[in-house]
Amino acid sequence: MSRFAGRRAVVIGAGSVGEGIGNGRATALLLARDGAEVLCVDRDRAAADDTVARIAAEGGTARASALDATDDRAVQQLFAGPEEIDILVHVVGMSLPGGAVETEPADWDRVFDVNLRSAYLAARAAVPGMVARRRGAVVFVSSLAATWSGSYSYAAYEASKAGLNRLTRSLARAHAAQGVRVNAVLPGMIDTPHVQAYVSAAQAASGEARANAVPMKRQGSPWEVAEAILFLASDAASYVTGTCLRVDGGLGA
Repeated sequence: MSRFAGRRAVVIGAGSVGEGIGNGRATALLLARDGAEVLCVDRDRAAADDTVARIAAEGGTARASALDATDDRAVQQLFAGPEEIDILVHVVGMSLPGGAVETEPADWDRVFDVNLRSAYLAARAAVPGMVARRRGAVVFVSSLAATWSGSYSYAAYEASKAGLNRLTRSLARAHAAQGVRVNAVLPGMIDTPHVQAYVSAAQAASGEARANAVPMKRQGSPWEVAEAILFLASDAASYVTGTCLRVDGGLGA
C-alpha cells in the first residue's frame, strides 16, 4: 500500500529553475507517486504548473498555487481552506556570496526573509491545524552550510540556515506531545538546476571539483534529497522529531 495514500501534502518551492529537477520538484513527484495529493506551491506559477503536469502525466493528483513565501497574508490564506494538511515540506532558499563584512544589510535581510522568515510563516500557518488533528509532519530543507564551512563564503545563507535548524528543533519540542513531528534535511553538494545556474557560476567551480570535495566522490541528486524528505514525512519516522538529517555523502564528517 502506498505510504501516503489519502494524505494531503503541501510542497512550498515545488518548482525548479528551468525545466530541470530540483529538490522541491523531486519531492513533489515522489510524494505523488507514493499516493499523496500534492499542492505544488512556488513563486513562479509556470514552474508549479510544470510540476503538476509531470505528476498528472504519471497518473498522480496535484494542483498548483503561486505565492510569495515571505508574504504573511498569502501564506495564511494558503492554509485557511477546509482541506486537512498532513505534510508540509518547505524547500525555499536563496544565497548571495560574501562574508558578513562584505554583505550589505539589505541583502542580509533579503536572505533571512527567504530562508528563515518564510519557514516561520509556513509553520505558523500550517501547524495549528495539525495540532488540532493531533497529526502532521513538517520537513524543512536546510543546508549543510548551517554547520559546515566550505571554501567560499555565503555568510547570510549559512546563518539563516543555522537559524532554520534551531527553528526545527524549537517547533519539534513544542509540538511533540501534540502529534506533530518537525524535522529538517541538510543537503550537501547536490547537483540541482539552482546550483548549476547560480552557485557554480559564483564560485567558478566545476561539477568535478564539487564532486571531488565529497568523500563519496560524487555530487548527490535531488532524488536522494527527496527520499530523505519522504522518510521523515512518513510513518517510518514516527519516532523521529527534532532531527537535522545530513544528506551529504559524508562531507560533514
